[in-house]
Amino acid sequence: MTAQPSPLTRVLVANRGEIARRVFATCRARGIGTVAVFSDADADAAFVSEADSAVRLPGTSPADTYLRGDLVVEAALSAGADAVHPGYGFLSENADFARAVLAAGLTWIGPTPESIEQMGSKVESKRLMAEAGVPVLTELEPEVITEADLPVLVKASAGGGGRGMRVVERLADLRETVESASREAASAFGDATVFCERYIPEGHHIEVQVFGDSHGRVWAVGERECSVQRRHQKVVEEAPAPLVERHGSAMRARLYEAARSAAERIGYVGAGTVEFLAADDGSFYFLEMNTRLQVEHPVTECTTGMDLVGLQLDIAAGGALTGEEPESSGHAIEVRLYAEDPDEDWQPQSGPVHAFAVPGADVAFAVPGAGGVQGSGPQGVGRQSSGLQGPALRLDAGLEAGETITTFYDPMIAKVIGVGPTRQAAAHVLASGLESMRWDGPRTNADLLAAVLREPGFLAGETTTRYFEDHPEVFGSGADETAVAAAAVAAAVASGAAAAAGAVAGPGDVLVSTAGTGAVSGEEALALAIAQDHPRPAVGGWRLFHADWRSRTFTVDGEEITVEYRQRRDAWEVNPESLPAGADIRVVAAAPGSVRLSVDGVERRYAVSRRGRSVMVSSPAGALRLEEAPRYTDPSAVAAPGSLLAPMPGTVLRVGAEVGQTVSAGQPIVWLEAMKMEHTISSDADGVLVELRVSAGDQVDVGTMLAVIEDPDAEGVHAEGAGTAGSAGAAGSADGADATRGGRS
Repeated sequence: MTAQPSPLTRVLVANRGEIARRVFATCRARGIGTVAVFSDADADAAFVSEADSAVRLPGTSPADTYLRGDLVVEAALSAGADAVHPGYGFLSENADFARAVLAAGLTWIGPTPESIEQMGSKVESKRLMAEAGVPVLTELEPEVITEADLPVLVKASAGGGGRGMRVVERLADLRETVESASREAASAFGDATVFCERYIPEGHHIEVQVFGDSHGRVWAVGERECSVQRRHQKVVEEAPAPLVERHGSAMRARLYEAARSAAERIGYVGAGTVEFLAADDGSFYFLEMNTRLQVEHPVTECTTGMDLVGLQLDIAAGGALTGEEPESSGHAIEVRLYAEDPDEDWQPQSGPVHAFAVPGADVAFAVPGAGGVQGSGPQGVGRQSSGLQGPALRLDAGLEAGETITTFYDPMIAKVIGVGPTRQAAAHVLASGLESMRWDGPRTNADLLAAVLREPGFLAGETTTRYFEDHPEVFGSGADETAVAAAAVAAAVASGAAAAAGAVAGPGDVLVSTAGTGAVSGEEALALAIAQDHPRPAVGGWRLFHADWRSRTFTVDGEEITVEYRQRRDAWEVNPESLPAGADIRVVAAAPGSVRLSVDGVERRYAVSRRGRSVMVSSPAGALRLEEAPRYTDPSAVAAPGSLLAPMPGTVLRVGAEVGQTVSAGQPIVWLEAMKMEHTISSDADGVLVELRVSAGDQVDVGTMLAVIEDPDAEGVHAEGAGTAGSAGAAGSADGADATRGGRS
């Protein structure tokens, strides 16, 4: 960078979570003041406490808070900010918001409003790119699509990140899919416009990071591959792109030239990403241009040594790009750690986070080996760091232990980035970091991510947008039968030790945890109060003349496992008959929160924490969540057969049937909005809708009964037919697009 830009003194970040923390990190390194805006749901979030000052946006929903551009501008002025950084998602690609920021006399850390408008419409942007000579896929009008055109991709014109995006493989589904995508696009971006284009099932998602300055210079700052996706949202991102590495410098040169042409065509200023869909033969087509910083920008930082946020600040202040484009070295892989259940159709999860740490992380929000965030001023940004000499791990987390993952925003917990001199080294350090993660909270995709990073096809660079369809073996807990049994033994014996030490038993004889700040149910609180008023002596679990086995039953990934154990005078024993055939698991030592086991002759320590029936067991081999089955079930808590239960908390958008109506398997019954995505709850059996307990606008919790469908020919009522929509054995199923933060990618 050259020229002496006007210094920025205080930056407001119009966003939340990890991107707010990322921008704050660079600002702190430069001595720039920071301002956060926060909703009521984020009042206790880490990014709020890290800011120098913060302004409340009353409400919880994005529409009432982070999407209120007028309130954000007012917050910037009242807090004395002189610049606004939009982050990604929410208002980051809203031209009217950019204009409002500029009209208020503030510096907009982003491209011009005109560029945002030109590239914000995918229809218009494709026309401009075709004029610039960039290869594009032909747009298809829904009215003229035939069977010969299938499959096609329905996309929102004004957004990204998988929002308003659907694949249509049957012509009969086209109309409903277009309508559903349009509704979701309107909710997320305020623009219901969607369009269709040819879908390439086994493509590669390749993108090029670009920067433009106000002096007419454009840089191509490395490419990334983001082909491993679910529901059209990226899960694994890396730099450089394996596909480009295979084809070599010729393909890279063509990509860079196309990306520069795209930016130059509209006089682009600031950070942007030009995205392409590439085929195995090296051909590629323009998808869209994101006029903002990307979620996956850390992999570019870690392979170039640059601080891309710092570069944004300097360009916004008038600085110029000088010298040669930065070169890349080494390899970086980023994974998005989500609170979601990949085995249940990627259902987002919510709830309190009691513990979260990645012990192997070397840095946070910075380039490993660079001595902190790069670029202390205009001369520092744009220069390469000496960088990393060996494998390292970077953690960009959006939350800390003690926070709660709500249903108002997407469930991304953190981005974890592995960096190394080779792709294999980066994958290895990243997988090891995920496996060592300490976590006590809602279910995450950590096991899936680690499995992907160790899968031979991934390590060979065989990644396409069909990766998950082609590699079902990466799903599941990742733990073998013996490992699951060992975790169950640790959970059972730790519970036995806690009971022997006088722990209180609540409903269903499940122990009540008194550790931490987690809330307890009313029944558990009553059990604790009774125990306090009428204490019982701690008599231990050993009995001289009572050698019967005790048992505890747990479920893991829908499978039940029962452990039989007992306490002897100086040791704990496990009944070998309750273990998998051939497994040798012995208890070395046991305490309520820690158990040491010998598994097939190898001793390991297992940390055990409990929240109600949920038991988290962590060891050097990874963490496993078990659900303890109560010793008895309250009949009133058993749902009727044919019940459709809410698979997650959310808001009912609409209902698709009436009581008394005959419905068929697969017919949508209820539409929910959860974590800003639309989810369809459908019947998976033919029958009659005999109960409908919700209507549009209702708020529901996970497990809330939505409807009951009965088979008129069935005899009797059997409780085992009930289940949560979308879960194994359920009467209903849940489908929906992926949850993202206001349309990010």
